[in-house]
Amino acid sequence: MNRWSILIGYSFLAASTQILWITFAPITTESAQVMHTSVANVSDLAAIFQLVYILLALPTGRWLDRRFPSALTAGALFTGLGGLLRVLNPYSFPFQLLAQTIVAVGQPLVLNGITKLAALHFPPEERATAISVGSASIFLGILLAMFSGPLLYAQGGLPLVLWVQALFALVAMIWAILAARTRPAYTVAEEPQGLGWLRGDRFMWRLAILLFLGFGIFIALSTWMQTILAFFHVGDTESGDLLALMTFTGILGSALLPPLVSSRNARRGMILLSLVVTGLGLFAVAWLHEPLWLALWFALSGFFLLANLPIVLDWAERHAGSGRQGSAVGFLMLAGMTGGLVLVLLDQAVIGSPYASLGVLLIAVVVALILSLGLPHRVEARTGLVEEPESA
Repeated sequence: MNRWSILIGYSFLAASTQILWITFAPITTESAQVMHTSVANVSDLAAIFQLVYILLALPTGRWLDRRFPSALTAGALFTGLGGLLRVLNPYSFPFQLLAQTIVAVGQPLVLNGITKLAALHFPPEERATAISVGSASIFLGILLAMFSGPLLYAQGGLPLVLWVQALFALVAMIWAILAARTRPAYTVAEEPQGLGWLRGDRFMWRLAILLFLGFGIFIALSTWMQTILAFFHVGDTESGDLLALMTFTGILGSALLPPLVSSRNARRGMILLSLVVTGLGLFAVAWLHEPLWLALWFALSGFFLLANLPIVLDWAERHAGSGRQGSAVGFLMLAGMTGGLVLVLLDQAVIGSPYASLGVLLIAVVVALILSLGLPHRVEARTGLVEEPESA
């Protein structure tokens, strides 16, 4: 299996983790009715993913560094088989909570592996592209879940939703397991290290705080923007379309910008630009509420803000070195997921005022901007990789 087939298989699996995560978000009310439970309980079916990720981010990253094939295979099995388990009892909330928890265990094993996979199978000049494709698949999975869920539910109810998503996850599982068994083109020349190096690494902590704020802003916008826009008399359908547009342009930005940024070593400048655009976008939403105006700023904010994830991961991969990629991504994703929880809760505390809600996010942007000014202009790579003939 060549490196591009490996990357496609991984991307399908990463997208599957997001599809299974977001399953119930666009059909929360309908799912609560057929499960005979509350909307709050159904919301917990998605929230469990963030909790599990926070608990497992660092140990799964460490496992990926030490035994990448077995760790990725485990992530694929948890994802595919957990998705299949959901179809056995679609109307039982306790059963779905159990199945979602199983799937959630697989998510960090999959997502924390993107930079390791790029380092093992791609030459240095192509790693930013590989990380971009893998990261874009995360947002693609979110978009697919948001669009397909209501359509499938209308055709066959919750069982059809779960069956289609399970089949997608099973195909991704098989493909990813075959990819994990493929001999890498590059091998680690140094022994994987523990987590102690993270404590004193100021650069990694700065990146973690930036991802805490940046990912937190995106999650908070996704969670509360419909409520915020409702104060400005923007309907739920229009709000949903705006969020979908933001995610779609984010996919484009994640796929297109990081390779260009990496080739020019312009990571710091792009992060600063993305935060400025996001801050202006928040001002724009508070100032004027015309549909085309909102669409413009949602599109721009998504295009630049979501591209920060692969840019930060690529930068961390170059900085951390070959024995640390999984741990580095686990640490950064831990920060991002925690930021999502914190900013969602902070926005919830002031959600009665749309301007206060937008102000909380704007403060996060300003803090991120200040931190970004302290980033170095370039970070030299610590490769620790030895090239070997690539398998067919």
